[in-house]
Amino acid sequence: MKCPICRHGETRPGSVTVPLERYGMSIVFREVPALLCENCGETFHDEAVTAALLKQAEQAAAAGVEIDVRRFAVVA
Repeated sequence: MKCPICRHGETRPGSVTVPLERYGMSIVFREVPALLCENCGETFHDEAVTAALLKQAEQAAAAGVEIDVRRFAVVA
């Protein structure tokens, strides 16, 4: 798809690192599937990936995690 940010590059499947911070908690997800713009580097996640990221971050917060680095996994 054409990048909606720069309007010049095409997006390609890949993976990225996503850092999230909230209320003193820092969590880093590695190898998160995304579409990456070959021109500007902007990344896009589909709805299922975004929902899974947020759910896993909420679970980590509920468990009392303060700092964590983990490999992203889509849970069925």
